[in-house]
Amino acid sequence: MHVQLPLLGGVMLHGTDDPESTNFKVIQGNNFYIMLEPDTKYEADQLFSKLSEGGKVEMQMTDMFWGDYWGSFTDKFGLNWMINVVAKK
Repeated sequence: MHVQLPLLGGVMLHGTDDPESTNFKVIQGNNFYIMLEPDTKYEADQLFSKLSEGGKVEMQMTDMFWGDYWGSFTDKFGLNWMINVVAKK
């Protein structure tokens, strides 16, 4: 599903895959996502609303089965985004 690489200053670099078995077809431009991890659901909702404006929402922000608050979209420029708030433990 996902891989994460901790960088300096608490920044986390995330990677993911989407195999052809899920009917995903690679087209130049759809082969990566930018993922943001704000601290709160409020911040996530604000980012999601502003960045997805004029684009195409894939998944509205929602509580996910792994416990985080997550959503994804393609912005008006064709860039793919994921927003994720890590569940507090």
